[in-house]
Amino acid sequence: MGTSTRTLNIGIIGFGPFAQFLAKTMTKQGHFIRATSRSDHSGHPAVHFYRNMEEFIGLEHDVILICTSIVSISDVVKSIPFHCLKKPVLFADVLSVKEHPRQLLLQEVPEDSDLVCTHPMFGPESGKDGWKNLPFMYERVRVRNETLCSSFLAIFEHEGCKMLEMSCEEHDRLASQSQFLTHTIGRILSEMEVTHTPIDTKGFEKLVQVKESTTRDSFDLYSGLFIHNRFAKQQLKNLESALQRVKVTLETTMDKQDGHKCEN
Repeated sequence: MGTSTRTLNIGIIGFGPFAQFLAKTMTKQGHFIRATSRSDHSGHPAVHFYRNMEEFIGLEHDVILICTSIVSISDVVKSIPFHCLKKPVLFADVLSVKEHPRQLLLQEVPEDSDLVCTHPMFGPESGKDGWKNLPFMYERVRVRNETLCSSFLAIFEHEGCKMLEMSCEEHDRLASQSQFLTHTIGRILSEMEVTHTPIDTKGFEKLVQVKESTTRDSFDLYSGLFIHNRFAKQQLKNLESALQRVKVTLETTMDKQDGHKCEN
């Protein structure tokens, strides 16, 4: 895929911290950004903000990027007044789960508009010094206008992202083993109130970092990773059974030690 310099008119639905983070780089590349959101961001310097969804959808967009939370995307997409579209556009999402938005967008978005599901696997913290070598997953779900799709993907390619084309199903299977598991461990450590000590090892410092980085994200994100990734429930069961096996191994070892003491 060659890097394109085409300027895009990009509309963003949902303008929270992650959308603002993406918009900053898109604006720097010269793309024209408009946004709409439940919260008022009319004072944001980098975008033209619209409160009215019908007015927003009726604008001349090339791409409409959906940046809502996982738990709210269904309500948001179903409320989009697609009849106000002036022309076919490319719809894309950036959610941390992929099968759920893929199915939803295929059901709701008009047939003449294209779809690409994406997951920039970084955020304002990990991407604050640039996106070079950070993974960007995408699936061309329904693409007729290859030029437009390539121009959109080139935003991330231009920044040096590691471009990973894979199915939404494969993404969710892998993410349940990585992202969901990481967030689960972080939440467990938070429940245990794990914190720094004067004698931290490097390994323990990394655990504290996992706790702090995952709990900075909203619980809505974490619950969405569980509810809307069909592979997550099995990962939770795997974690529970693995903890039980470790516990049994420790208790068996302790019983053996106690038996040796009695014999002596």
